[in-house]
Amino acid sequence: MLRVKNIVVHYGGVEALRGVSFEAEMGSISTLIGANGAGKSTCLRAISGLVPLTSGEIWFEDKRIDGMAPEEIAKLGVAHVPERRRLFPLMSVYDNLMTGAFLRKDQEGIQRDLEKVFQYFPILRSRRKQQASSLSGGEQQMLAFGRALMLNPRVLILDEPSLGLAPLLVKEMGDHIKQIAEDGYTVILIEQNAHLALSLAKKAYILEVGRIALEGNAKDLEVDKHVKRFYLAT
Repeated sequence: MLRVKNIVVHYGGVEALRGVSFEAEMGSISTLIGANGAGKSTCLRAISGLVPLTSGEIWFEDKRIDGMAPEEIAKLGVAHVPERRRLFPLMSVYDNLMTGAFLRKDQEGIQRDLEKVFQYFPILRSRRKQQASSLSGGEQQMLAFGRALMLNPRVLILDEPSLGLAPLLVKEMGDHIKQIAEDGYTVILIEQNAHLALSLAKKAYILEVGRIALEGNAKDLEVDKHVKRFYLAT
């Protein structure tokens, strides 16, 4: 289990997160929902060690990870798929995937996980020699997922995976996320598409102006009046 306990984060003199706490159960999908500027990406970056905490704690199972370097957190099995994918555009699909395994030494395991990625995303096998920049937006998102999976993670952090995708590809991406979770990965998801996020997640947290305003079972929050009015437009 990954636990975020009462974390506070500042950017300069601005308080971006104000005492945020939530948990991600192993083998399930948890989602953070909120408007732009609510602090969602900051929360994920704090988990990955990319921004320091002012106060609070982050625990991965029995190990406190706040204050650790990002590569040390990754070694523990926490993989981050950033917003807008952040691929290496002039490198091949295969080489982009291999960057995800950079911290690993187990060559048999790397080949096993590469095959697993190709099973999730068959198009990447046929595109493996192409430059990442030549892929469509949906294929680039698949590549970003695959690169993270090459770390052999236990926790997969997804920052706006449907951003910029056509509706049909959004549904396909949702199916991939659901399958990945069903295969035992723990997923922490943030999404502007609240319908998608709540349909996939077991637990949901509503983040407003740097604080958790609501939390609960995702299916229950789907019918909450506040959530429907401000996030589901119904």
